[in-house]
Amino acid sequence: MDERPVSEAGGGSAVRPMLAADREGFVARHELWDDAKHAAAAQLRRVVDELGVERVRIGFADQHGVVHGKTVTREALPAALRSGITAPSSLLLKDTSGRTVVPVFTADTGLGVAGFAGVGDVVLVPDPTTFRVLPWSRDTGWLLSDVHFPDGRPVPFCTRSLLRGELARLAGTGLELTVGVELEFHVFGEPGPDGVPVPLSGGGQLLHEEGLDRHDELVRTLHRGLTDLDLPVRSLELEFGPSQFEITMTARDAHLAADDVLLARAAIRQLCRRAGLRATFMSRPAGSTSASTGWHLHQSLRDGTGRAVMEAPGQLLSSTGRHWLGGLLGHAAAGAVFSTPTVNGYKRYLPQSLAPDRVGWGIDNRAAMIRVLPARAEGGARLENRAGEPAANPYLYIAAQVVAGRDGVAGAVDPGEPLDAPYSAPVAALPRSLGEALDALAADPVFERAWGREVVAWFTAIKRAEFDRYLAHVSDWEQREYFGLL
Repeated sequence: MDERPVSEAGGGSAVRPMLAADREGFVARHELWDDAKHAAAAQLRRVVDELGVERVRIGFADQHGVVHGKTVTREALPAALRSGITAPSSLLLKDTSGRTVVPVFTADTGLGVAGFAGVGDVVLVPDPTTFRVLPWSRDTGWLLSDVHFPDGRPVPFCTRSLLRGELARLAGTGLELTVGVELEFHVFGEPGPDGVPVPLSGGGQLLHEEGLDRHDELVRTLHRGLTDLDLPVRSLELEFGPSQFEITMTARDAHLAADDVLLARAAIRQLCRRAGLRATFMSRPAGSTSASTGWHLHQSLRDGTGRAVMEAPGQLLSSTGRHWLGGLLGHAAAGAVFSTPTVNGYKRYLPQSLAPDRVGWGIDNRAAMIRVLPARAEGGARLENRAGEPAANPYLYIAAQVVAGRDGVAGAVDPGEPLDAPYSAPVAALPRSLGEALDALAADPVFERAWGREVVAWFTAIKRAEFDRYLAHVSDWEQREYFGLL
């Protein structure tokens, strides 16, 4: 079969070069793949044969943005592509300690969604367009999945699917979202005899070239590994704090950017572990002795023709851009649950810290929660949300931005005037804790309207359980809870 694009005299993706037997199964019965995915599955199987891939990791992003799944053998791969693989549904009901937070062994779990009682199975349906071969384990492949119930229904708590649904609703208004990622993280040496992780750098020298050169082997390892995964890496940087680094990636469609973040975090942790180092996306892993890390999420809008719509001649932002900004600010407190979903992340909301501590915007001002960057020759106007932490679930973080921004456009919300002194401006403070953010979410109906009461109640229950456990423990709880996981 000639799978080249039709424009190149090929048969195009509709060729679907799979054996008839391979097109039967769960995926076909429920029509879960389009032509592009069928073609990608065929290409995937050729790559597996040509490169000698022996096993493939098939995983999904849980509510915390952590990948769970199974590794299937080369022989089992065709069946997994046909019908997915099963996993316990309770994986979607756990807090960060791995504790299930709802009564799954009762007839009514209280979720308002059937299919979770008794820890029944869900089906992970691989997305063949996400296939990669892991550069640090050359005979191992990697696939992302979407989560369905055994009767074919999409599981409403699949955050990857939730983001795509939100982007589809945005497209229905004639808009598309482009996302750029700046993701900060810490890398430490292995703990010493006292169990304390050893910093790689002393900090205090932002973007110091020789400081980064001292870690050239780490930079080379990360660069090779991430680019071999086809991730759109733009830069690797030395940040201000001890052991603090940053990766930036080229802006692209929001759903692709979310996948990029998920894979990049897993890759950085695994590459560092193989190098005898420990990477973490926990915001403040060493308490007050370290600078906090953030996830700066750049966003811009375009119409169906690809034209940028956040700018207008002679103005900083177009009316669409201003109203989108107004929505982000108006729902910032409730949206903090999704941008900053851990107890530890709220400890970065400090004045004079380059992290925001209140709800406001500024023109190219890094102290503001939303930094507005004017249009330049190399690109259009964009907004940078500086409130997020690097451990956030990328699908929920971006989806929450879409909900807030779309509501701002629909209601023509005015963002007010820019702040010249964001750390002293008389505007509302960001939530000071995960508990305050959950209270703000309960008071703001916009996310329930967008995703349904069940989804918001599900995520709230998980995060309430996490916060309650934190309140019952001494302050070293964060270290035990997040360092190894995030």
